[in-house]
Amino acid sequence: MRMFASDLDRTLIYSNKALADFGQTGEKNLIAVERIDGREAAFMSNEALLMLKKVSAQMLFVPVTTRTYGQFKRIFIFEDNLNIPYTITSNGANIHYHGKPLDEWSGIVRKRLNSECALLEEMLDRSQCLELNGKIKTAENLFFYYILNEQITPAAKEEIVRLTESYGWRISLQGRKLYFMPNPICKGEAVKFIRNREGISSVFGAGDSVLDHDFLKFCDFAYVPNHGELAANLSLSHPYLISNNIGAAAGEEILNDILNNIKERV
Repeated sequence: MRMFASDLDRTLIYSNKALADFGQTGEKNLIAVERIDGREAAFMSNEALLMLKKVSAQMLFVPVTTRTYGQFKRIFIFEDNLNIPYTITSNGANIHYHGKPLDEWSGIVRKRLNSECALLEEMLDRSQCLELNGKIKTAENLFFYYILNEQITPAAKEEIVRLTESYGWRISLQGRKLYFMPNPICKGEAVKFIRNREGISSVFGAGDSVLDHDFLKFCDFAYVPNHGELAANLSLSHPYLISNNIGAAAGEEILNDILNNIKERV
């Protein structure tokens, strides 16, 4: 069996803010895939959705997202159009199987959190000295992120990296969101868990951020959109297949390449 493990935001689906960043707002081929309080909040191209359906019919499709499970459930195409047995949410902290959390996996993560890194409360306290200009939010008492009002400088980012690394945490800057993530919460370990559980023979993967590098490095075929944090980090992204396009067109290009890859191996 083959598996396609993919990040969602800024890889397969794009918020209004992301589309604006890439100059793709209002393009006619885009369809809504998420609504918040009746408002269309995220999009992908119609062609990309059709290709995702074809991919998921031929291999195990596993969404891998930093979203909480509640945030993931807002993406209605996964309710209506696709069969998805597994979901990896909260950056790998949680795995759901047919809608129910896998307690075995949660226990593994909690044990590592208690022994390998500073607790959430301590890291929140330490982050206050950074004087970041933005709104802070926590996710399921596991990690936190800032929605920045202004971009941080490279020097400030280096300072934050040094601080977080000393406490067993790391950061990822995705658009205006600056994530603070404990090392044990890792997409890669969650993907490996499912791979072993299902006896997967080969894994296709896609993602745009440094947090996605954690699982892309274990994939047999790894794709990165030609935008965002990971594509800009050549030391991490050099082994990966980088798309020619950016934004929603990159997601479409990646899915098309995966389908062609499957055909060549039949």
